[in-house]
Amino acid sequence: MQVNVKQNKMQNILEAIFFGFSGILNYKTMKLALAIGAVVTIIWSVIGYFVWDDLVSFAAYFIDLVPFSMLRANGAWILSSFLWFSLVLVTFALVLAFFGNMILERVSKEKYSSFSLLVVFVSAAFWSLIWFFKGSYIHVQFLKLLNWLPFETVEASLSYLMGLYFIYSAIIVTMLLVTSFFSQTLLEDIRDKNFPYEPLLEEDEVKVSENRLLDILIYAIISIIAFPLLFIPILNFVLQLGLWIWLIKDTFVNDSAALVIPKEKRAKLSEYKGGFLTISVVTSLFNFLPVFNIFGPFFGEIAMFYYLKGIQKEL
Repeated sequence: MQVNVKQNKMQNILEAIFFGFSGILNYKTMKLALAIGAVVTIIWSVIGYFVWDDLVSFAAYFIDLVPFSMLRANGAWILSSFLWFSLVLVTFALVLAFFGNMILERVSKEKYSSFSLLVVFVSAAFWSLIWFFKGSYIHVQFLKLLNWLPFETVEASLSYLMGLYFIYSAIIVTMLLVTSFFSQTLLEDIRDKNFPYEPLLEEDEVKVSENRLLDILIYAIISIIAFPLLFIPILNFVLQLGLWIWLIKDTFVNDSAALVIPKEKRAKLSEYKGGFLTISVVTSLFNFLPVFNIFGPFFGEIAMFYYLKGIQKEL
């Protein structure tokens, strides 16, 4: 009996994840995600331009407090990650530049959008494979470079990279917040296509909005307090991933539960935290891929909604 229950739970999770992927491949959803992503990226790029010196100075202050041995090891890891990220973007741009028009002539706009995401994914997979076999060698080369360069140069370089990290993180969090605020419109469209005879609940909108803002505030405070830990290799990755997972889970579960699960039944949702966690982990992984990060919040919102619809009758 317990085996069947576990299998059903796993099936619900997998179905929600697959549904989330199919949801973001929908042409209407892709257009919406790209439009919002473009606006958010432009806004934060402009803000970053005006506060760039302050961001770099803020990062440099903490870098001064870190022992050089730790700074060197973490700096090599950051430079290696930045190189991987840049190569994925460059590969994506080159493929579309040389083959984009040719592909567009042969496929519809809807399929071309999916093709673009596929190019990003294949590019990331290709360079990840290179890093899997040659990552240690690349890391050692950056260590040698950081040993050779003066400390002032290392400090300035890492401060600039941390400035880019601040802007990128702000884009990710803003995309999540905007997607959450417009989640009802997005999920109503999903409902109309897949659950046309099942009405959505309309309650707790004010409470849900308060939870969104509270989650963002908590995320910001923890990020600022824990910022020095970002200079510790491995711990920085675990910390950042953990914060993303928590923010995604808390925000999207509240969004969907307010539309699907009556108040009196929400206490039982704790029995399904494994599913919420799994979907949140998959959603957070979008943030490590350029371009894909724009679609992450839409995937998480759609997958979480579908998962809650799947367990609705069990509550």
